[in-house]
Amino acid sequence: MNLLTRLANDVCLILRRPPRQQYAALCYRRAKKTGDVEVLLLTSRDTGRWVIPKGWPMEGKKAHAVAEREAFEEAGVRGRVEKNHFGFFDYDKKLRNGVQVPCRVQVHLLEVVDMVKNFPERASRTLEWVTPQEASRRVNEPELKELFLSFDKQMAQTQQQPTQDIVNL
Repeated sequence: MNLLTRLANDVCLILRRPPRQQYAALCYRRAKKTGDVEVLLLTSRDTGRWVIPKGWPMEGKKAHAVAEREAFEEAGVRGRVEKNHFGFFDYDKKLRNGVQVPCRVQVHLLEVVDMVKNFPERASRTLEWVTPQEASRRVNEPELKELFLSFDKQMAQTQQQPTQDIVNL
């Protein structure tokens, strides 16, 4: 039986399609009163689970530009997006027809400088600014949890780097 189980698993792996690509924005800002880093979570339209803005590739647009556009359409935020990706996470997207499709999401950091009240998906999503640690607790995807924790660690290190002393000549 063990051999049959292994063969069945191997066949499933062979027949499984490669993951479809998506692009996402990990949106962040510094709280005005405290200066603490906050990240933006929003609810998905179908399940209501906590996610970050993401979407499918768009013809003629680079990955970071797609992430930036999705952040505006889904959360109404504008800002400075990093061209280089910050990381990746995998998840299974359930399509409208019920089929689950494996997706690999390339995540770009986006420092939010402006939020608008009127954006395309405002009626179908809830937005909330939280700490990276809280975001890590709320999302379902293990690799996305790790990205939030990694981002938090990176921001803490950036904040603690000493400024160079100015030498008077």
